[in-house]
Amino acid sequence: MVSQTVKVINEQGLHMRPAGVVAKEMGKFVCDVTIVFGDKRINAKSLINIISACIKTGAEITFECDGEDEEAAMAKVEELASQNFGE
Repeated sequence: MVSQTVKVINEQGLHMRPAGVVAKEMGKFVCDVTIVFGDKRINAKSLINIISACIKTGAEITFECDGEDEEAAMAKVEELASQNFGE
């Protein structure tokens, strides 16, 4: 398992558009991808679960990737985070 913590700097947090980008991109991987936000563990492949978590700007979230393509998934997480999750 690999993990990385990122800070959400999008002005409106992980709302519909950036959450959709995350869910779509993470859905391409076989491994499990989880977002840890406070005491919540969120399936990063589920748009509804990401939006339901109400992740606001300034929040620190940890992505955990676990499975056969975990390194590739984490590389994509890092790419998405550097691009403000498509914003």
